[in-house]
Amino acid sequence: MKIAFYTLGCKVNQYESQAMSEKMAANGFEVVAPDENADIYVINSCTVTAESDRKTRQAVRKFKRNHPESIVVLTGCMPQAFPHDAEKLEQADIVLGNRNNFKLLDLIKQYFGCGQRIIDIEEHKTGDKFTGGTISGFDRRTRAIVKIEDGCNRFCSYCVIPYSRGRVRSKPIYELQAELKRLSDAGYAEVVLVGINLSAYGSDIGLNICDAVELAAGMDFQRVRLGSLEPDHITDEVIERLAKIEKFCPQFHISLQSGCDNTLKAMNRHYTAEEYYELCRKLRSIFAGATITTDIMVGFPTESDEDFDENVRFAEKIGFEKVHVFPYSPREGTKAAKMPQIEKSVKERRSHIMIGKTEAIRQDFLKAQVGKTVEVLFETRHSDGFTEGYTKNYTPVKIKKDLPCGIITKVRLTATDGDFCIGEEI
Repeated sequence: MKIAFYTLGCKVNQYESQAMSEKMAANGFEVVAPDENADIYVINSCTVTAESDRKTRQAVRKFKRNHPESIVVLTGCMPQAFPHDAEKLEQADIVLGNRNNFKLLDLIKQYFGCGQRIIDIEEHKTGDKFTGGTISGFDRRTRAIVKIEDGCNRFCSYCVIPYSRGRVRSKPIYELQAELKRLSDAGYAEVVLVGINLSAYGSDIGLNICDAVELAAGMDFQRVRLGSLEPDHITDEVIERLAKIEKFCPQFHISLQSGCDNTLKAMNRHYTAEEYYELCRKLRSIFAGATITTDIMVGFPTESDEDFDENVRFAEKIGFEKVHVFPYSPREGTKAAKMPQIEKSVKERRSHIMIGKTEAIRQDFLKAQVGKTVEVLFETRHSDGFTEGYTKNYTPVKIKKDLPCGIITKVRLTATDGDFCIGEEI
């Protein structure tokens, strides 16, 4: 029997789809790509924005429409946060949350037995332990992604994630060690440690994020990379320990959300713009070639024109190497959703301005890389003859040559093309 997984959202979701996929394969299912014919389609959803929910609804309806005889399963963050909305998606034959997605196999068997629609969403509870199993590989990828943390305790005023993911829970270190060893033995050159609030790793078990990085660096991986981080968790102690790890990739994706203190306070973020600036300055002074990337929200309910201008100026002051800009969208059940909302046209205009400013900085960064000799982990071959990969600081590079993926190669950067640097093999 064939099963396909269609994943929306973050790297944590990608990891969880891999874990479910491995379990299904171990129980006799043939895992195929979502664009192939399958008996079962699993949509692993995201709910961080209203657009994420729209994409989830669209995917559920599309798979059922195109494959009416197949079983459609909806899981992930959307049903966990909004169970009533998920239940209304009648095209989904099985609906379960991310808390109990490990029950996928059992629920499929149950569905075959009864032929009746199944809704099974368990609430996150305070005191829950880390669950979800481990993986032994990462299909169709040259980098291994490992989820080491789940949940968030922050309750930012705009964010539904604490409701969809529960409280901070960390993977036990012995479990992480065994998982990393399997992936290292499998030959992955790079491992990426991810979580919902990654930098909170270990806060519930007497450890911190450095313990996980040091553990991974002790394996045969050539690189260890971190996912998104919260600025107030990156302490001097953390910086000092990370700086001693030769395999650590100096690419810091540090969530900003806004460079305006008024907006940060209304968002219930736990730092000021000046504190964020000092952190970036410190990281760039300690880590050679460090890049700092971020997420910036525009159109938050309290953001005035003056606040937005301050937000733009701050982004230019930091000079981020890359920025994900997105407009605020109200999430039911959050404090910000009850505030007076900014018109859609204003949010779109602000997004356009912020994207233009930050993309110009991005292009200046890419042009400044020309002439450098770098090491690139190549990951993707293209039909036009180019092979694509990333440097240690996550600069995207293309080379006009059919190179083996999963191998780190020395490259001289010679030009830029859109969002890539162009290189030649040394």
